[in-house]
Amino acid sequence: MKKYLPFILLGVGILVVVLVYFFVIKGKSADIGEQVEDAVVAEIPQDKRPSAVLIPSMDGHWLKMKIESIKLDAATMDYELLYKIGDGRTQGVPGTIKLAGQTSIERNLLLGSESSGKYRYDDGVEGGTLTLRFRDAKGKLLGKLSTDWKLAESGKNFTVTMNTFVKEGETTFTSSSDFVDGKSTGKSSSIPSD
Repeated sequence: MKKYLPFILLGVGILVVVLVYFFVIKGKSADIGEQVEDAVVAEIPQDKRPSAVLIPSMDGHWLKMKIESIKLDAATMDYELLYKIGDGRTQGVPGTIKLAGQTSIERNLLLGSESSGKYRYDDGVEGGTLTLRFRDAKGKLLGKLSTDWKLAESGKNFTVTMNTFVKEGETTFTSSSDFVDGKSTGKSSSIPSD
């Protein structure tokens, strides 16, 4: 048995090196490939850009993401809402939506977390970024849009100020009584067109 021990140790050493290569080196190259893909994507023409807004709930714990006038021939839309909380950590709300010909999308995004029906709300949220990525049926990136947003308390309401992608400058959206605790009350609100 002792004469086989060096060969066994050599085999285990080679196996460890191979595993480290596949999990560490290959993982980093996949991240680099995604960053390169984002860097070389063509800009979406102004007339093809969707309009995006974030409407805060009355308590400021939820944001209703409304994307309207989707004109790109995309199969899916990835969204990523990033924000910093009071202690400086970055939190996020990612997701993918299959478009299937839809021209408008609404999602209620929680600024916090949910587990077994219990909510934990993030404190000290003042703003962040919203990124939209449009992909074809094969997953190839067709276009990417990103904007900063700011959340502020204004009396009894909350406001979000952001660029909507379709017009120059920022627009402010105020919380609405049709959106409380992440649920719609049945009233309708739409993207202002000024």
